[in-house]
Amino acid sequence: MATAKDLLTFIKESPSAFHVISNMEKELSIAGFHYLPEGHKWDIQYGESYYTKRNDTSLIAWRMPEKEARGFHIAAAHSDSPAFLVKENPEVAGGQYIRLNTEKYGGMILSTWLDRPLSVAGRVSIAGENGVESRLVHIDRDLLVIPSLAIHMERKLNAGYEYNAQKDMLPIFTEKEGKSFRELVAEYAGVEPDEILGQELYLYVRDEGHIIGRDEEWLMSPRLDDLQCVYGILQGLKSKKPSEYISMAAIFHNEEVGSTTRQGADSTFLSDVLAWIGEALGMGDGERRRMIVGSFLISADNAHGVHPAHKEKADPTNQPVLNGGVVIKFHGNQKYTSDAMTAGTLRLLCKEAGISSQTYHNRSDIAGGSTLGNISVSHVSVPSVDIGLAQLAMHSAMETAGSRDLDDFIRLLTVYYGK
Repeated sequence: MATAKDLLTFIKESPSAFHVISNMEKELSIAGFHYLPEGHKWDIQYGESYYTKRNDTSLIAWRMPEKEARGFHIAAAHSDSPAFLVKENPEVAGGQYIRLNTEKYGGMILSTWLDRPLSVAGRVSIAGENGVESRLVHIDRDLLVIPSLAIHMERKLNAGYEYNAQKDMLPIFTEKEGKSFRELVAEYAGVEPDEILGQELYLYVRDEGHIIGRDEEWLMSPRLDDLQCVYGILQGLKSKKPSEYISMAAIFHNEEVGSTTRQGADSTFLSDVLAWIGEALGMGDGERRRMIVGSFLISADNAHGVHPAHKEKADPTNQPVLNGGVVIKFHGNQKYTSDAMTAGTLRLLCKEAGISSQTYHNRSDIAGGSTLGNISVSHVSVPSVDIGLAQLAMHSAMETAGSRDLDDFIRLLTVYYGK
């Protein structure tokens, strides 16, 4: 259970994508990775480890082999989860309460956010010596709640209720005039309210992760999608020195809203980093492109486990289960990148790691989601496979996954990154 408990600690300390990247930086620095900022010419040495980041929400880290590399072994995941973004000028007064004006970020199960202690985390910007600077914010206390409407006032609530994000989902902040929300945010950011130039603040659920089940089979936690994969990739990268490939972790932001941002998978971030590495190693463009041809990408984003009460929602012959091993994801219309060759490569890696694998397809009459793989390879054309760890209640405020699957995932990454 040690790995599962460490994951839950990482999630607790990562209430926003900004904190995910900040916590990754801390672990990478302790492990001897050197920070290379964007916009600078890089000095890269064989046998060393490095990372860079973009907009405080996406990060790419890599380890150099001791000699000239054959290619890149990349694993990608995303730092964001569905949440509510706090709008500018958020205080909504009316009646007894002051509420905060929010909007949806991503596709969450709205009802799961009701009647839970909530708080706020993210970042603000202030003026610094070299321009606009970022300050992390984490109001680390029970602060807000979105109350349900009582069953007595909506008798058909259990028959199905369509929640209105503007009306039903605004959290209660306080009941009287006093310290403003901006003043509270400034206090936790360590700045004065009038110093704040901009904000990116999100609600998050205060519930901590738990290990549950008769035999501690499962994890129940917020943000398992996709911090379970982020954490596994980070641990795999740190655990093994590469032999012939540059091992790389690529953590992107904004996957939950389509990835079409400068820090998303549909940006130039990955291709820029590969170009800058090639430049630092003295490669010409053709040599670097040939090196990319010999590379591989594992796109890691959690997968739907078969639901015990709704097996009819799953594909008849491909039904992943929690603690059943790494899930290889397929899609006829190429929402997932797995094909015969890349799935075969993944299965050989699983065999070498001594772990099990299972498969996922959507039901043919139910549309599924997409993830990072097909978006990433549209910019960097490498063979790619989409995988994940099986979970229940994806995009709920509290999700459930297998407590043993993370260990298998890290073993897989350790073998992959050791090539």
